[in-house]
Amino acid sequence: MTYKRFEDLPVWREAICLAEGVYDLTEKAGKAISWSGRDQIERAALSVSNNIAEGFERGTTNELLYFLYIARGSAGEVRSMLCFFERRCSLSNFKSDISDLKPTAESCSRQLRAWADKLQNSDIKGQRHLNAASRSNWEKRDSAQKSRSVFEETQRDIIAKLPAEHPLRQQWDARQK
Repeated sequence: MTYKRFEDLPVWREAICLAEGVYDLTEKAGKAISWSGRDQIERAALSVSNNIAEGFERGTTNELLYFLYIARGSAGEVRSMLCFFERRCSLSNFKSDISDLKPTAESCSRQLRAWADKLQNSDIKGQRHLNAASRSNWEKRDSAQKSRSVFEETQRDIIAKLPAEHPLRQQWDARQK
């Protein structure tokens, strides 16, 4: 699936939820979190979604990757601070709030890593580099790959319906081992 707006990205939506949750926690905890701790975690939490958005809008795969790794680092920073907050006696009343936020930060990290892996293994250079000819070539390759997948799936379905003693079925089974 191709996304046209960063607001539609599942990872950006998750990152916004993380930032909202962090802001809710810091507001609820009030003075139990020092000003510097509050500033640090709020900035890190907002940095996740902001870097996803900035990278998405840049227009090249290399720049997007750069900002995805910054966003992932910020998600790790939020997780680290949440671990620290969990250990603070002054925040013992907020342990469940803190525990609820950690999986969201981890989810952001996992999604960012998966996206970065996919981009690193792609030959797409980014929107800025696309022109009519390169877009057409990419769409042809993508269409051919989808057609190959459909063909292979159909082939598997047909062969699976053949009796086990059929020569084509035996050849297929031998190749699959």
